[in-house]
Amino acid sequence: MIHKTAIVSEKAKIGNDVKIGAFTTIYDNVIIEDNTEVGPYCELGVESTFSEGLPLHIGHDSLIRSHSIFYEGSSIGNRLRTGHRVIVRELSIIGEHFHLGTLSDIQGHCRIGNYVRTHSNVHIGQNTVIGNYVWIFPYTVFTNDPHPPSATQRGVIVEDYAVIATMCVILPGVKIGRCSLVGAHSLVKRDVDPKTIVVGSPAKPVGPTSKIKLLDNTEKSAYPWTKHYHKGYSQNDIYRWINENND
Repeated sequence: MIHKTAIVSEKAKIGNDVKIGAFTTIYDNVIIEDNTEVGPYCELGVESTFSEGLPLHIGHDSLIRSHSIFYEGSSIGNRLRTGHRVIVRELSIIGEHFHLGTLSDIQGHCRIGNYVRTHSNVHIGQNTVIGNYVWIFPYTVFTNDPHPPSATQRGVIVEDYAVIATMCVILPGVKIGRCSLVGAHSLVKRDVDPKTIVVGSPAKPVGPTSKIKLLDNTEKSAYPWTKHYHKGYSQNDIYRWINENND
């Protein structure tokens, strides 16, 4: 269903049961797969000189909320969920079940895996690489210029299952290790080892993630979080997490 005020190019490829809201514009170079909903006042497929002529591809069963802007040249997997007023620039490759919070932006040329969850006001700079099952909380910034302003770019790397708490700044070229935790309000200047907690400005390691206990009177370890938090994940993932030795 396309709202009567929406503008949809005849060249765009629109799947079955796609809903397009009021005053939304879908440009030429766009592919939207089945059962996707695009809210009002969005722009999809904005032309870019950096897109290499590639289309914007939105996977099936996705939800893009109002006032969001997606440039041509990026590919997003199935079951995308956005908040309001997000921006995704060109040449980003993003996996399935991606959540992009309200007022967040991806500045293009990024690689993001499956089941990545970002909350509101997250800025992901160009050339950032994020693995699978990563959590990124509000007001976190991924930078990429080691001596701004310059033409030099070094993207941040975040490995699988890492958690980055609210209001963190990750400096260019830093690697956040698998299953690690970056505490709130941290400025991360150096690589973070796997399964390690870092906190502070500058962030420093304070121990293994396993030392943090759940605040539910069980005294069980809060990390790896996959042992106890399963909301929104597939049954195959949950079964694997419960049975694997990831301590």
